[in-house]
Amino acid sequence: MRDEDGAATPPAIAAPAPRRGLWLTLLLLLAAFAVGVLITLWALPLIERRWGDAATQPVAAVPAADLGAAPMRPLSHDAAQMLDGRVVQLEERLNRITVEAQAASGNAARAEGLLVAFAARRALDSGAPLGYIEGQLRLRFGQAQPRAVATIINAAREPITLTDLRGGLQDIADQVTTPPPDASWWQALRHEARELVTIRRASTPSPRPQIALDRALRYIDAGRVGSALVEVEQMPNRAVADRWLQYARRYMEARRALDLIETAAILEPRALRTSEGAPVAQTSPLAP
Repeated sequence: MRDEDGAATPPAIAAPAPRRGLWLTLLLLLAAFAVGVLITLWALPLIERRWGDAATQPVAAVPAADLGAAPMRPLSHDAAQMLDGRVVQLEERLNRITVEAQAASGNAARAEGLLVAFAARRALDSGAPLGYIEGQLRLRFGQAQPRAVATIINAAREPITLTDLRGGLQDIADQVTTPPPDASWWQALRHEARELVTIRRASTPSPRPQIALDRALRYIDAGRVGSALVEVEQMPNRAVADRWLQYARRYMEARRALDLIETAAILEPRALRTSEGAPVAQTSPLAP
């Protein structure tokens, strides 16, 4: 480059930016931060000690003499009577709750026993084994009705159903309605006469063997095994039906035993047991 006089001039060099002021600012900030940290570290134990002393400062105990200096005032007569009445009401309420709880527990145990009896009856009617019901029968009714429980268990080991009784009676129908081969001529004559002519009242059933057999089968279908047994016992050849009669009696004994334990589940006052073996002390609400 040249000046106005035409002389050559050297190019201008840019001056560096002032950096000293920036470094000085940074150093001051760092120094202030360090001083703040030191002051905090120095003051923190003093603050903690002061607050700790204030928190753990014991509360002044009240002398025992001051506590006893103010005796309690006795209750008035009306207040004492009111308090006694409240106590009596609470005791009566507790006694009532206890009685109600015992009654609920006893009724629940009786209901469970009745369900066990129903389950045993259903098993016998279907010819199925008792299974776990046998243990429940022994536990709940073993002391109240031991013979009935033994009868039910024995009947379940050789079950007899209404279908078995009907089929067995039909198998011997031809033999039981006719006189036995070794019958006397008088028995044979009476049988033939009864088949020809029957004299009876209109209100009485027909004594003819075949009609009585049909009537016995209808009784079995209706579950009236006792009435069917009476009809078979009057048959001409009753000896042929001896085995069937034994089965019918076993069937009836098992049902009578079931009736007994069902009645015990409802009305037994002493020897009935719960599922844990505890006695049921609460009387039945159905007891007379």
